[in-house]
Amino acid sequence: MARCIMIQGTMSSAGKSLLAAGLCRLFSQDGWRVAPYKSQNMALNSFITRDGLEMGRAQALQAQAAGVEPDVRMNPLLLKPTGDAGSQVILMGRVLGDYPAAKYFALKKSFWPQLLEAYDSLAAENDILVLEGAGSPAEINLKADDIVNMGLAARVNAPVLLVGDIDRGGVFAQLYGTLALLEEEERARVKGLVINKFRGDEALLAPGLAQLTALTGRPVAGVVPWLDLNLEDEDSLAPRLGRAAPGGAVDVAVIRLPHLSNFTDFDPLEEVPGLGVRYVSDPAALGRPDLVILPGTKTTLDDLLWLRQKGLEKAILALAASGTPVLGICGGYQMLGRSLFDPSGVEGPAGRSLPGLGLLDCETVFAPQKTRTRVACRFEKAEGFWGCLAGAEASGYEIHMGRTDSPRPLCRVWGQFEGGPAPHGEGAFRGSVAGCYLHGLFEEGQALHRLAHALFKAKGLSAPAFGPDHRAQRARQLDLLADTLRKKLDIPALYRMMEGSGR
Repeated sequence: MARCIMIQGTMSSAGKSLLAAGLCRLFSQDGWRVAPYKSQNMALNSFITRDGLEMGRAQALQAQAAGVEPDVRMNPLLLKPTGDAGSQVILMGRVLGDYPAAKYFALKKSFWPQLLEAYDSLAAENDILVLEGAGSPAEINLKADDIVNMGLAARVNAPVLLVGDIDRGGVFAQLYGTLALLEEEERARVKGLVINKFRGDEALLAPGLAQLTALTGRPVAGVVPWLDLNLEDEDSLAPRLGRAAPGGAVDVAVIRLPHLSNFTDFDPLEEVPGLGVRYVSDPAALGRPDLVILPGTKTTLDDLLWLRQKGLEKAILALAASGTPVLGICGGYQMLGRSLFDPSGVEGPAGRSLPGLGLLDCETVFAPQKTRTRVACRFEKAEGFWGCLAGAEASGYEIHMGRTDSPRPLCRVWGQFEGGPAPHGEGAFRGSVAGCYLHGLFEEGQALHRLAHALFKAKGLSAPAFGPDHRAQRARQLDLLADTLRKKLDIPALYRMMEGSGR
């Protein structure tokens, strides 16, 4: 059975996911068979495996860092928030249902058999498992029923690295206070401390590190510098979502919907020199961009109402009328059509309906069955701006509840793996407006390059020289992350921590 090590944090966004990805890469480089594991993840950024199962996007990235195919066992329990006090619960890649928080907390301990079965099967196939916690292990109001931090560490006999975020300030208090709130047996599992996101002269930290070790009895396993990496963010706390000012010769504005999901779709756009991607949530900040993107959302109907209440619908309609390209992905695509109808109550009361923005000649009917599939596509010939994509090929994945019918499909899609959907038309276009269900369609260079060329040309500019596609860029970024951890963490000590670990 595999050895293991667990990354826990003093808070959300301390850098657990990225450090876990870096260690997956590092251990894999050292010749070990490695897999990530996070028993419970709460995030709206998700991924579809090749067998059509849904898991957290962060664990998919960690799997790619380890050089293995993402597998739903790496994240057996995924929660996708549907509001302030409830989530869609996804167990082993399939929707279990929507649960208010209180009902989920009463139920979650019953998931232990599936969580441990997934862990054990991964452990039987690998040499090292890199585990990731969630939030903080010192959330004392939730510890009794914990299944993802110390509760899991105890079940699988995992040594813990506790990570603090110095960029937010107060890192010594974070680490000391977290340890102080743990039970004695939990504290014993913490084998080392890590200070993450450091900027400046590391020598200035030395007195504090020595005192922290003296106070806690735990060694500082390393100080990891701030890294400006373009790797996928796990959730809505991502710093990039705060970027609201134009940042390039070509300005792309993504509408920051309240339940924004899978915004990792737009990471490849940020890699194009001279193309700036920003996220906006009010008409004044929207201005006059060169491209407007309506992204995916977990609650399309509620976010469509929000769009109207904020005045963004009016602003988008005016931009589209002036010829500004508009692209909708998944929920954003649904919003661009004539109407949205929810006869089964997928997103609220049964029978609810709303008019869409009316920019595309299509209608959406929601249904309880979730579409989860990986597909390849080829873009059809289209009039207007989106003719720039004609003939381009891409691959991606679909995650949505409902069906959208259009007489003028944007592309033709087919199953990427055995058992996938038969070839069929997908998406819609009209003039400068287009939409489709495909997530990840810009990860391969062809569609991205065609779009970028058209945007630069529309402004009378020459398109930049393109580098490697997003997947190659991601591999380079993961190598840089692993190289940094190898220099800044005590890797021999980490290997010693793992001796005797695992079930």
